[in-house]
Amino acid sequence: MTIVALSSHGYWTVALIIGLVAALVVAALLAMLLRNVLRIQRSVEGLLETAGKVAANTAHIPELEATAPVLGQIVDEAVVQDGYMNALTDGFGTADGETEGAAA
Repeated sequence: MTIVALSSHGYWTVALIIGLVAALVVAALLAMLLRNVLRIQRSVEGLLETAGKVAANTAHIPELEATAPVLGQIVDEAVVQDGYMNALTDGFGTADGETEGAAA
């Protein structure tokens, strides 16, 4: 039983059509690959830029270790200054004009 009877010219035509379709499929896949590679490259460039900014920000973290003792000194000085201000204002009255300790 013969399904298709072709001459040698017909077989060559079928082979060339199959080869052309295969070449077009390969070209399409290569184009998709190239597009995805370029998209990945742009993403990596963005990540590298962000990584540089993060590195610049984290470079100063060791300096933050010195902040806590300084804050303690600031609080201590604020308590001292508050005491001085209280000593200066003792007996001068309140904001509503009355003197402290005065009977109403």
